[in-house]
Amino acid sequence: MIEAASFTSAVFSPELWAALELTLRLSLVTSLVLLAISIPLANWLNNSRMRGILFIETLVSLPIVLPPTVIGFYLLMLMAPQRPLGAAWLSVFGHPLPFSFAGLVAGSVVYSLPFAVQPIQSAFRNVSHDLVQSALALGLTRRQVFFSIVLPLSRNGILTGLSLSFAHTMGEFGVVLMLGGNIPGQTRVASIALYDEAQKLNYAAAHAYALVLLAISFAILVAIAFFQRKQHALFLGNN
Repeated sequence: MIEAASFTSAVFSPELWAALELTLRLSLVTSLVLLAISIPLANWLNNSRMRGILFIETLVSLPIVLPPTVIGFYLLMLMAPQRPLGAAWLSVFGHPLPFSFAGLVAGSVVYSLPFAVQPIQSAFRNVSHDLVQSALALGLTRRQVFFSIVLPLSRNGILTGLSLSFAHTMGEFGVVLMLGGNIPGQTRVASIALYDEAQKLNYAAAHAYALVLLAISFAILVAIAFFQRKQHALFLGNN
């Protein structure tokens, strides 16, 4: 049984809020990077007619089914100082990419990519084809149509992708553990801290981490459901 005093002490501990701050910062940075990548990538995947596009789309979706530890292991090998990517990073920044915040961001971007790309792809596909063709017939270029029609009408799908990637990054464990370990203030995110406290049988602290993560995740899911309902209503209105 968890004592109320121990739980309260754990909730207000500096360690919990340091881990939570790092988790939120990682989720925010990852989501913004994914937003910049996913919009052009989703548009290209929807419109490309090149050979092998199905293979590329499958590759983008692979993190959904691939165990996080597998992703983390191969990224760790790729980022090692002995590899070209890791060596280039070390020569420019003076420290290895693994076991750093930047390494966590890189791993999180790969791990959460399909959760950002797929809702945006779906939103782009739901934009009325007749509306797009009418705009092209009136003399707008495809670029103008994309920025003035497709993008604004897909805002709810984009927000869904942003929210999903944020929530997915918050809950990741295997990739973070493989790439970052458990360095306080640098790589010790809330999911790692929760596991660490449970391993030490400090259930009051573990419960505090779990409850905070649960509350944030629930709020994000409510927001995602709201955006999806709005996107569905917009799709019905366009048809």
